[in-house]
Amino acid sequence: MKRRGMVIVFTGSGKGKTTAALGCALRASGHGMKTLIIQFMKKEGTSGEQKKSPVSKGAIDVYAFGAGFMLQGDDVKPHQQMAEKAWRFMEERLQKKKYDLLVLDELAVVLMHGLIPARKVMDFLARRDKTIHVIITGRGAPPEIIDIADIVTDMRQIKHVYQKSVLAIKGLDY
Repeated sequence: MKRRGMVIVFTGSGKGKTTAALGCALRASGHGMKTLIIQFMKKEGTSGEQKKSPVSKGAIDVYAFGAGFMLQGDDVKPHQQMAEKAWRFMEERLQKKKYDLLVLDELAVVLMHGLIPARKVMDFLARRDKTIHVIITGRGAPPEIIDIADIVTDMRQIKHVYQKSVLAIKGLDY
């Protein structure tokens, strides 16, 4: 019997969405599975997971496509162009059929800002290789993605040091 790929969503206002997805990728690598991580909204070279981990032994490929932080009032065009570039790159990589797990990091944020149409993602999920697991992360996952997902976790912030003006911590937050 062929494995059925799951669609998993890590969303919500709390910390840990990307971290949870990275944990799944690390676990999968321990079982000989290969993971493709596409990071939307994150600049290349800005987070630890973009560097090669000695633990994953090449089983986890991470590619970042971001134009930096997107603030209210910013020109969305550069962000939209990077999101579209990331999407095309992801589709090209998947044609090689060497991945068991696909992580679309911060895709929910991309959808929330309308940088990629939700319909495009829905169509992709419907026609994808049904053996591949897909994890979507980011705040504000749209209802249509939540509805079709097999597993949805809402990360809820209860307390965070950011509220005391503590900056992001290298190795923990990025």
